[in-house]
Amino acid sequence: MSWLSWLLTLWPCSAPSVLLVGLVGRQLGLRVGLQVVQTVRCSRWGTSSVQGLFQDGDVVIGGLFSLYYQPPAIDHDFTQLPHYKSCTGLENLPLQYVYAMVFALEEINHSTVLLPGVKLGYHIHDSCGLPLWALRAALSLVGGDSTSCDRPVPLIIGGDSSTTAQILSRILGPLSVPLMSYTASCPCLSDRRQFPNFFRTMPSDTYQARAMAQLAIRFNWTWIGAVVANNDYGLNAIKIFQEETQGAGVCLAFVETLNRENILSDARRAALTIQASTARVILIFTWYTDVRELFLQLTKINVTDRQFLASEAWSTSGNLIQNPSTSKVASGVLGVAIRSSPVPGFENYLRNLNPSRRPDDKFLREFWENMFGGTESLERVDNLFTDTSQLRVTYNTYLAVYAAAHALHSLLSCPNSNSPPGNNSSTCLSPKHIKPIEVLQHLNKVNFTTPQGEMFYFQGADIPAKYDLVNWQNTPEGTLKLVLIGRVDGFDLLLNESAIQWSTGSNQVPLSVCSESCPPGTRMATRKGEPVCCFDCIPCAEGEISNTTGSPHCERCPLEFWSNAKRTACIPRQLDFLSFNETLGITLTTVAVSGTTVTTAVFLIFLHYRQTPMVRANNSELSFLLLVSLKLCFLCSLVFIGRPSVWACRFQQAAFGISFVLCVSCLQVKTIVVLAAFRSARPGAEALMKWFGPGQQRGSVCFFTCIQVIICIIWLTISPPVPQPDFDIPGLKVTLKCAMASVVGFSLVLGYIGLLACTSLLLAFLARKLPDNFNEAKLITFSMLIFCAVWVAFVPAYVSSPGKYSVAVEIFAILASSYGLLFCIFAPKCFIILLRPEKNTKKHLMGR
Repeated sequence: MSWLSWLLTLWPCSAPSVLLVGLVGRQLGLRVGLQVVQTVRCSRWGTSSVQGLFQDGDVVIGGLFSLYYQPPAIDHDFTQLPHYKSCTGLENLPLQYVYAMVFALEEINHSTVLLPGVKLGYHIHDSCGLPLWALRAALSLVGGDSTSCDRPVPLIIGGDSSTTAQILSRILGPLSVPLMSYTASCPCLSDRRQFPNFFRTMPSDTYQARAMAQLAIRFNWTWIGAVVANNDYGLNAIKIFQEETQGAGVCLAFVETLNRENILSDARRAALTIQASTARVILIFTWYTDVRELFLQLTKINVTDRQFLASEAWSTSGNLIQNPSTSKVASGVLGVAIRSSPVPGFENYLRNLNPSRRPDDKFLREFWENMFGGTESLERVDNLFTDTSQLRVTYNTYLAVYAAAHALHSLLSCPNSNSPPGNNSSTCLSPKHIKPIEVLQHLNKVNFTTPQGEMFYFQGADIPAKYDLVNWQNTPEGTLKLVLIGRVDGFDLLLNESAIQWSTGSNQVPLSVCSESCPPGTRMATRKGEPVCCFDCIPCAEGEISNTTGSPHCERCPLEFWSNAKRTACIPRQLDFLSFNETLGITLTTVAVSGTTVTTAVFLIFLHYRQTPMVRANNSELSFLLLVSLKLCFLCSLVFIGRPSVWACRFQQAAFGISFVLCVSCLQVKTIVVLAAFRSARPGAEALMKWFGPGQQRGSVCFFTCIQVIICIIWLTISPPVPQPDFDIPGLKVTLKCAMASVVGFSLVLGYIGLLACTSLLLAFLARKLPDNFNEAKLITFSMLIFCAVWVAFVPAYVSSPGKYSVAVEIFAILASSYGLLFCIFAPKCFIILLRPEKNTKKHLMGR
């Protein structure tokens, strides 16, 4: 027998049956032909043995609930499915949902405001948690029953799972029959193009996944494991969770999927993964039966230190909370739960139920037999059926009934009068002529205040999302209890953190990270090939800081500041300069003063022995002037030591440039005089010395020196050196030095000294072999070689030396070249004057 034939066996034999089956067949992808339409037996379910709960009324609302958890053993011959016995294993909590619907309908029927004069009835069936059974029951409800004169229901409250809801909505969509679910939460069902007839009083999973993401971000859990159902419920939720935490530094350490068919092996695998992972927070999106098996596996391997985040599918499961074998694993669970709301009078209604007063209620009779087996009362019974302390799905069912009632009230209200619904006025719609599409239209516009005082309306298929945040806490008796610790209202999360008891048993938020947060003074460096949550902490470089925990990068300090030792703050840089108090400054000062002292001593020796041939033979006037210039060279080095100031910067370069030009000019003139003296000794050259007399010598020295003076005046007038911190050199200490505003001016000063030095060296080199026992040209040659070598080495050393050491290099060059000139020129003369007086004669000096 084909699928279509099977559908016909399920279908009542009313006139619209052929059209309806054709529509269903099209939705199922079946080819419909008139030849398959045949006369079939008519009944409400296809067999009178199928259980249900029925109450007639002016308008009958359909209900589908998954009351039994053990389906009958069947094969794949669907032709026999309707004739098999019903499911077994009646569950207490879904039975409470059924009576929430009945209670709401009876409450509405007694209302004088909502649908007055209209009696609402119900046809409630069990779907056994199987989509095919739900489909069979739905087809029976919307098709009516010709044998009992039942009219088709205009609306069905049901679709206990997202899968069932999708199937039923697609089948009922062409008929415009509204389907209102109390538990289906798949985000896909919000698509009005695919499911235009679907409504729900259960929020979309999008909101609870976002709430989970907000919790992870709020508590800085960046390394989270996930265990999800291998279906739309779990996979969509984890996808939304990842999207919401993207960019917030949250990573998934692993994602394990659970299949209901292989739950034992899958739960064992997931438990071992949790044990091996460093993630301390585990997100679970699956059914409570799967979680129960997972917790049992974790108990076996003694994993009791994980913090679990629960989805609404198991966050309030009494079977898990009251299970002593998993209490150690489950302690501290933090979960998102379907919001709870009280329903006044509902508890008394449940406890007053009795089969004796409801003889046609097969569900209640079976529950009674399972509970008592006699005629006892429910007054003192405490179980999931009678527990109304936290009504969650029950309240969703209650809301669904009221939404349907308000849509019917709007539909049946008289448009042109104040007459109530059902008054048989010609201007009012009769309850007997209600069409599903009309109910659908009015459901889209529903907006009312619930008996609990809440505003209720649909946003497409959905209602405004509201959840409870719950926590599983230990009691003194060693059991677990469910504690409300916050709420979710849309995208807003309201949480009392101090009320949370974590898995550790304390109020300290557990830590779940792949890598510990980098302390201030360091930055995060991602490990190659690993998630961004796994990183190393690299100390900030000098001059950079990070003053927050977990900084992704270090920030460079402003020029005037430098990082402290811990790299956590920028502190003002300390001005540094070559001072007289430090070792280097004291050493250079000592050497400079010593040089000045030695020069003074030589000056006094020459002054005392000024009438001796040694002094007279070497142009005593130039020698005294040379000693004075050398003393100035030694003394000018002291100007470079100490805190630079505007006038100190100007004076030190001028003193340096002029002193050395004076010194080198004297040597150059002395060399020229020596050459002229020996040239004049040749026949015909007697007049040569007239051009190099004492006056000409003094004038030459003055001329050469004035050129340097002019260069210095122009340089220091146009662009003088100024004291300026050298921020280019890294370090806490910044050197305060005389910055050369004009490199050209300084280059001209050095270049002019170098030109005179090279000229003197060349002239002295030419006069080195003149036939005297004491030829001063040799001494000048050697001294100028040292002088040039020092200043050639000075340039690269000065450029490469950092901070105040560049100043020390310049001072060293001044002192080294001054000492070279002093000792090379005057040491041999002083030796003869003081220690070899017998050689201090004209005869010895002129000897060949």
